[in-house]
Amino acid sequence: MNLPFDIKPFPIPVVALGPGTQSGDEDESLNYLSMPQGMSTFRAPPLPEPEELAGHADAVAALAEVLARLQALLRGEAVEPVRLDGLAAADLTLINQVLGEGEVSAQVLSEPGRVPSAPRAQIQESVFAGVWRVIERCDDGRVIDTVEVGAVPALLRRIAREDTRQVPSAPPVLPPNVLNAPSILVELAEHRQRWREGDAPQVVNLTLLPVTLEDIAWIDHQLGTGRIVILSRGYGNCRITNACAAHTWRVVYYNSQDTVILNSVEVCGLPEVACAAPEDLADSAERLVEVLQWVSQA
Repeated sequence: MNLPFDIKPFPIPVVALGPGTQSGDEDESLNYLSMPQGMSTFRAPPLPEPEELAGHADAVAALAEVLARLQALLRGEAVEPVRLDGLAAADLTLINQVLGEGEVSAQVLSEPGRVPSAPRAQIQESVFAGVWRVIERCDDGRVIDTVEVGAVPALLRRIAREDTRQVPSAPPVLPPNVLNAPSILVELAEHRQRWREGDAPQVVNLTLLPVTLEDIAWIDHQLGTGRIVILSRGYGNCRITNACAAHTWRVVYYNSQDTVILNSVEVCGLPEVACAAPEDLADSAERLVEVLQWVSQA
């Protein structure tokens, strides 16, 4: 089944950075890494003319319900996603046009060995921060298409909790050139043991530590790679993946040349860079009111 939109790929190569990764060049000149050159900002979607909305009452009603649930969320109420899977193709096209694509996208990969191997879920933030399009494939072949409001879709938090395993103990003999990875893994284990939902993230910045490429590879091997992949394009690019260790995330920032500028491991519920802030949600509600006022002219 063709999905109503396609998630952008994650075309970010990993470039080594940090102590132990430099060449033997004796040149003492300072070569600064260039920082990201652009930052994503809100751009109003190209809205259709009011006369184009004639005959799309279902799409308009769905957008109005998204706004109502966003306003309810801001009042502290629990809200459910807005279902779109029963809408006609023309209505979905209109909703896609109004919502647009924001700076955060995500995929939840299928479990290893499962057929088909297509992503279990695709998620795209709209241009309204905190308004998410979530398309999930069910085991029985159904596709559930919803718009969800909140800091982050509930599916990501649920999969992150389920997609865990114990971190294996370090073997007596470590691979060649693995030097500081064992002590970093011990520190992360202590963070996981102490961290509780609602606590501030505990961040281990690998970029600032004396680690080798083999150290980083060993850390990733021990933590495991989960099924969630998130890409944030707010300022440069940030790729986020969940580890199989509980509450553990790999967070890597890239500059405009796709060179790693920050490589970290975070112990948290979900990295803040992937979440919409409360003030973003309030701003999105105001912007959606303006959009619905335009739409209501039809």
